[in-house]
Amino acid sequence: MKIVADENLAQVRELFGPLGELHCLPGRLLTPDQVRDADVLLVRSVTKVNRALLEGSRVRFVGTATIGRDHLELPWLAAAGIRVASAPGCNAVSVVQYVLASLFHLWRQGRLDWDQAVFGVVGLVNVGHALARNLQALGLTVLGCDPFVRREGIETVDLETLVRRSSVICLHTPLTQDGPAPTFRLFDPARLSSLSAGQILLNAGRGEVVDNAALRSLLAAGQLDPGRVVLDVWDGEPSIDAALLQHVALGTPHIAGYSQEGKRRGSRMILEALCAHLGREVPPEPPEPDNERRLVWHGSGWPALDAVVRQAYAVAEDDAALRRAVLGVAPAQAAAGFDALRKHYPVRREFSAWRVAVPADIAAADYRRLVALGFGVEPS
Repeated sequence: MKIVADENLAQVRELFGPLGELHCLPGRLLTPDQVRDADVLLVRSVTKVNRALLEGSRVRFVGTATIGRDHLELPWLAAAGIRVASAPGCNAVSVVQYVLASLFHLWRQGRLDWDQAVFGVVGLVNVGHALARNLQALGLTVLGCDPFVRREGIETVDLETLVRRSSVICLHTPLTQDGPAPTFRLFDPARLSSLSAGQILLNAGRGEVVDNAALRSLLAAGQLDPGRVVLDVWDGEPSIDAALLQHVALGTPHIAGYSQEGKRRGSRMILEALCAHLGREVPPEPPEPDNERRLVWHGSGWPALDAVVRQAYAVAEDDAALRRAVLGVAPAQAAAGFDALRKHYPVRREFSAWRVAVPADIAAADYRRLVALGFGVEPS
């Protein structure tokens, strides 16, 4: 059995090498010739898996180590008898922690009042649901919007109401261009123009959900506050709008879900699906890294929580890396730099890999919030 896999899949050689003849290649550059005699194709979101790539091949299983499946031509794959497996929820924890780290960054800049803000979450499937629940566990006010999903305990409103009532808008929808509620350009020029300069917009879902050109124009004109926009996803990746990057508070190269744990979960989920497809036993799971990191709690309230989060994940470093790679260089070099940042992304551990030493008299609210963020807690 021949397996063609994106070379950047986590643990790709350890997990899939024992199953057959494994060929690891750059996912964005895969060609029909490279997959023609493959039985299995394993990808990430950068590979468009469609008729043009697979027609005439012997591929009968496609696994994508991602939550989203908008890069897959699902109707054609189904008609061709090709089984598809994805990894829903694999990196939800990672994306939620990216969002929280970004919001703490804006809080440090004076752009967010945790206690007064209303957090609007657009899309309530995997990441959006996890984010809404996490925000609620922190004692914050949350609105949700999803025409297809209702979540118990989350106040759900239509999009216009959410935009009007929310001080923070977080986008976590799939990318769809048809159906009853398409998300392509969901935040079009008209909807973006309806935002106030005091609202925060954070997109860690799909880049094309937001009209990037319209957003850039509104930021450049001062109608929206550049200090209140965070983008991890971009229209046209890896060739992103460098001028837009210059106008946002935080810009990162589509790495919100790139925690070590999230990437490992994604690979493991498609391994399990492939083994089920082949009728084979799933190999034992390799042990998780055990190098726990330790922090010490100082102070109280949001400043103390901010200090812990910033030490666990300094999201501003990802922003700085993207600006170095993209700004002031030729477009082709910028696109290559965007992809290189993703390929060589440094190890980022989820908050559960960190233990925080806390004093015996830590406030109950602070203790609850530390636990809600996912940190391990131990006495100092």
